[in-house]
Amino acid sequence: MSKQLPLVAMDACCAPLAREPLTQDQAVELSHLFKAMADPVRLRLLSLIASHAGGEACVCDLTDAFDLTGPTISHHLKVLRESGLITGDRRGTWIYYRVHPEVLARLSAVLTTTGETVTA
Repeated sequence: MSKQLPLVAMDACCAPLAREPLTQDQAVELSHLFKAMADPVRLRLLSLIASHAGGEACVCDLTDAFDLTGPTISHHLKVLRESGLITGDRRGTWIYYRVHPEVLARLSAVLTTTGETVTA
């Protein structure tokens, strides 16, 4: 014979949701962004770009910060660009990369306990 707690006592242990949890589609979309940042080189590249004035940096400012070949840096920048975390504009022979602050804000909102609902 099992003892069952009254329904009122069971409800007392469960806190209500403070905001809507992610939907399946939102989780899939955001997981692609987190995956793009999961590599240490890409995370550093993103941080370097975001750390420059205006959130924009020339590729020439990025390559000197790593002991990697140009093609390797280009590959990592391509992954960040294709994920939607950054965008690049060619100016003469150089490409200038910018972060998408609204995308970073969405990622940040997922990691905080308060904030707005994340929209896809």
